[in-house]
Amino acid sequence: MGKYKTRTAWTTATDNELLAKFRQLAAETRIPAARLLDEAIEDLLVKYNVITKEEKKNP
Repeated sequence: MGKYKTRTAWTTATDNELLAKFRQLAAETRIPAARLLDEAIEDLLVKYNVITKEEKKNP
């Protein structure tokens, strides 16, 4: 696998039903899964006051 300049590959285990719905969302919206994950992680970081809404890069 090639090297990324601004991204890091990582592995995790996910609830089967959540993953199926996530993949369906990515397919239906035609938004790449990586972009959806970035947005979800940013939302969690805002929720737990790790970053501010203004620091978010994704909508």
